[in-house]
Amino acid sequence: MLRLVPDSNPHFVRIDRDGRRTGAQHYVVHTHDPKFTLELTADTDAPDRVGRGVIKRICVPNSWAGDYTKYSQLLAAAQEFFVQSGETGPAPRGA
Repeated sequence: MLRLVPDSNPHFVRIDRDGRRTGAQHYVVHTHDPKFTLELTADTDAPDRVGRGVIKRICVPNSWAGDYTKYSQLLAAAQEFFVQSGETGPAPRGA
């Protein structure tokens, strides 16, 4: 499932996959430079059982990994996008 939140940051896209063996997988992709992918799992300890998500994996280009200020700001924005995109409810199947 691909999810866009129009009022949110247009540089992010959320992808949700239902894994048969691994369970649900959630990705937030930053589509502009610097491009990166953030894989999250639901925070089961949060009151809504999703929360801001728990970061499982981050994929960034090597040339970008040393700019920690920009890195932390974009990661925070990606987690906020994850929260906002989850509030819209599940995307229709096959969308």
